[in-house]
Amino acid sequence: MSSSSRSRRHRSSSAPPLDDENLLPEILLRLPPQPSSLPRASLVSKRWRRLVSDPGFLRRFRILHCRSPPLLGCFVEQLDGISFLPALEGPNRVPPGRFSLQFKHGKGFMLLDCRHGLVLLSDWTRRQFVVWDPVTGDQHRVAVPAGFDPKRTEISGAVLRAAGDVQHFQVVCVATRCDDIQHGEAAVACVYLSETGEWSNLVSTPVPSGSRRELYRMLSFRTMSREPAVLTQSLAVTRVPHVPIDHFKVIRADSGGLCFLYMSESDFTVQLWKPETNCDILGSSRLGRTIELGKLLPVEQGKDNIFIVGFAEENNMVFLRTLKGLYAVHLQ
Repeated sequence: MSSSSRSRRHRSSSAPPLDDENLLPEILLRLPPQPSSLPRASLVSKRWRRLVSDPGFLRRFRILHCRSPPLLGCFVEQLDGISFLPALEGPNRVPPGRFSLQFKHGKGFMLLDCRHGLVLLSDWTRRQFVVWDPVTGDQHRVAVPAGFDPKRTEISGAVLRAAGDVQHFQVVCVATRCDDIQHGEAAVACVYLSETGEWSNLVSTPVPSGSRRELYRMLSFRTMSREPAVLTQSLAVTRVPHVPIDHFKVIRADSGGLCFLYMSESDFTVQLWKPETNCDILGSSRLGRTIELGKLLPVEQGKDNIFIVGFAEENNMVFLRTLKGLYAVHLQ
């Protein structure tokens, strides 16, 4: 090793942490993933601004915090567009108009899913999915795959992208349709890859005759309540409890399988049930835990109604609507 190399190494090791070119990026990477963190850091100096705006640093920052993203707020569907309801206080509060989207044509749009910083909408008048990035404002239109008719088939969808990948995304399309008289109805799914611009081959599973009434029931509720998707990388027909849809929610378990939440208004509790198998939620479920809402929310038994209206998969939070407002409860 040359004397000049030893000298540079000595200066680097003896420099204060905030002056060390190797340590400073590692320190800044561990800032909390709040909207104000990096903008505030960029105001310290030109050097800090250069570091936190570097594409490589931003990619590492996203990957490091992808498992604990902050919940910025909720999207609410209205007649003329999608409104954003902020959930944080200042200085991290995002103005409502920052992430709102107005429809130019007004009709035919439906809010389907929100995940990994992307929002999935449907535009059935044009037979298209719309993938919207609220931060950049970019919109990508994806044609509904061949064989799916939104006017005759109940279609749902989900959007996702790999951790740290801000260029590409996937759209999952799921529907039910009648294949033929002999085989009856089937649940079908396919995946769109933005990297290739193509839909995958269809994957299907038959719908048992005894499950069709339940399937129609769930589809009609989904149409009314616009249920968000839960991704498990498998396709199966699953029985669900005979309870009102706003008292029941299928969610992803910590193990990667399925479990469900049940809202009991008799004692104002939310129960988390874990099935022994993903193929039958009702077959052999066990009670995981019970959350007593009366100790958390300003509600009175017999005077208030509580409904489950959503679930934030990445944050493990359930949204409850009461007569007094909308509340988010972290399941942990």
